[in-house]
Amino acid sequence: MAKVTADDSASTPGPPVPAAQGDVGSPEHDTGGESTGTVVVAGLANFGIAVAKFIGGMISHSSAMLSEAAHSVADTITEILLFVALKRGNRPADDKHPFGYGRETYFWAFLASLATFALGAGFSIWQGVTTIVNGEEQGSPLVSYIVLAVSFVLEGTSWLKAVRQVRGAARKWQVTPGRYLRATTDTTVKAVTFEDTAALIGLVFAAIGLFLEHMTGNPMWDGIAAITIGVLLLLVAISLARANVSLLIGQSASPRIEEELRQEINALPHVAEVPFLITSVIGPGQLVVAAKVDFADDATADDIEQTADEAERRLVARHDGVRYVFLDPTAGDGNAQVQAHRPE
Repeated sequence: MAKVTADDSASTPGPPVPAAQGDVGSPEHDTGGESTGTVVVAGLANFGIAVAKFIGGMISHSSAMLSEAAHSVADTITEILLFVALKRGNRPADDKHPFGYGRETYFWAFLASLATFALGAGFSIWQGVTTIVNGEEQGSPLVSYIVLAVSFVLEGTSWLKAVRQVRGAARKWQVTPGRYLRATTDTTVKAVTFEDTAALIGLVFAAIGLFLEHMTGNPMWDGIAAITIGVLLLLVAISLARANVSLLIGQSASPRIEEELRQEINALPHVAEVPFLITSVIGPGQLVVAAKVDFADDATADDIEQTADEAERRLVARHDGVRYVFLDPTAGDGNAQVQAHRPE
């Protein structure tokens, strides 16, 4: 069946049906351009911050500052990987990859979460434990406080851009920003938002640890701050890794979305029942729909062909993100199912 676009379906009869709002796996408008801008701003900010934090950490001999420097290095590498994800994932479909390269976005985003885990969390926890066990020589805290303040401003700028994008998308889907972040299939903006939020919290932890160390003379506080930063990054890395693995494998749309699609197909002429329907996310905001359909007994081959074409036109036009629709005529005997055919 030829691929149908929303433009091709502008004249599809019937009232528009809104897509379900905010569900996991719900298709979305393409936000690739805005996501790219968010990633670039975050990457440039993190690179400058990493250099400043490293200098501040060396002068103050603060393990928390060095942990924050490692955090910013990990974030910079993450933004590079996310930029690659956006560019490679947006390539058009070809003969070898008929559904396009959308899922490759999740592969590079998963590597980005590993960078956060290994470089950010791993180094921070190691640095904190080393400081608590062996102690550290105290240096001048003034430079570190200045670096922390400047870093907070730069990280805040990147964070605000990500939050504006999330809030705008959440308003469109009429959900809260938190629910949008849990549901969105655009894991690049989710990664930037999570990591910038963790960066701002980490800066506060670093400042508290640095302050308590110089007030008490005990480097344990600086080490605790570094470990806390590492644990924070660990939680972010695990959250992002789980989201990307699920989408990389082939996550389905939510039950609410699938039920709307089922009802849409069931309302077509000559359709008696839709006993089986599956969906799969094939990229950020992209969905493929496949269903077994029991057609009316008096439906002719021509009726079935026209109904299948109309199903694709309607679903593509009315549900943002639906890219392909496949219907399989099946008998209405209650035994419709999908089975893997193994070679004998």
